[in-house]
Amino acid sequence: MSLTLTVDGDRWRSHLRRVAGTHPGLVPVAKGNGYGFTLGRLARKAEWLGVDTLAVGTYDELGHVAQRFGGSLLVLTPYRPFGAALEVDPALNDRIVHTVSRVSDLEHLLARQPDARFVLERMTSMQRHGLSARELWAAARVLADHPRARVEGVALHLPLAQGSHLSEVSRLMNDVVAAGLDTLGDRWSPTIWVSHLTDAELAALQTSYADFSIRPRIGTNLWLGDRASLRVTSTVLDVHPLERGDAFGYRARTAPKTGHLLVVSGGTAHGIGLEAPTGESSIKARAATLARGGLDAVGFVRSPFSIDGKQRLFAEPPHMQASMLFLPLGAHVPEIGDQIDVRVRYTATAFDRVVVT
Repeated sequence: MSLTLTVDGDRWRSHLRRVAGTHPGLVPVAKGNGYGFTLGRLARKAEWLGVDTLAVGTYDELGHVAQRFGGSLLVLTPYRPFGAALEVDPALNDRIVHTVSRVSDLEHLLARQPDARFVLERMTSMQRHGLSARELWAAARVLADHPRARVEGVALHLPLAQGSHLSEVSRLMNDVVAAGLDTLGDRWSPTIWVSHLTDAELAALQTSYADFSIRPRIGTNLWLGDRASLRVTSTVLDVHPLERGDAFGYRARTAPKTGHLLVVSGGTAHGIGLEAPTGESSIKARAATLARGGLDAVGFVRSPFSIDGKQRLFAEPPHMQASMLFLPLGAHVPEIGDQIDVRVRYTATAFDRVVVT
């Protein structure tokens, strides 16, 4: 009766150990919906891996992981002098590593908590959050007057664009070296927390900057890196024969031809049928978008549900917890209670059940 994520436990755990073993200083990232697994489960797996730090996306997510993971908690969303950042349980103060991306926020954080732990985020070509080179130097000057502050390093969040990031990282590292953070003595940890570098780029960075510790923050490639260990299934809840012209559904659509109507578990509450922009710019991707738009215009939309290896059409837009599919005459008709495969975006799907074998 559920939309279920089934995990081949042995294979998945082997993959997690392999990633951890080949990435010294690994910082697992658990944010959002926990990549489909839930935040709590990922926190427990991070504890199992033996890492010392877990990264979460926001301050609001701390409560989901703090009791399941005993190490440091890096918050990726930058500290701001308002909202959830000011509502953190004081018992967690010594475990939290804030991300600071503005000099004024650094001053505010240290006024509230003089011994705060934090990383300074340097602006990258992502152009999302971060300090410019001049602001990084200004932050170092501010820190000279705060002897209890604990600077855990500098964070670099790089884009996913294809091509090497090494030239950009080298330029940014020059700014880090020139900022004078090393004058802070024991208050400064020469560590670079970095996202979206390949293994080869990480190795090159460690070689070029041997005086720094390199800490890769990895989410997707860790938790979802072995897709063959994951399977998503939906339960067939009902099956109805249809003749051409028969009405069905909330909107009283009519069947375009003879076939079957399937009611299956999984709807908008799970993320089924909700699509985020992909950012694809290739001609092939644009053509696929146009094709989907053409199908939608005549009332046919390809669903993520597969039967006999073929994605089937939505009979109408998905409901909150179930979807209706149209099977044409001649297609294999599953039985009520059968499981069918579903292709989903894990980071945007809420499963009823996660079963780790």
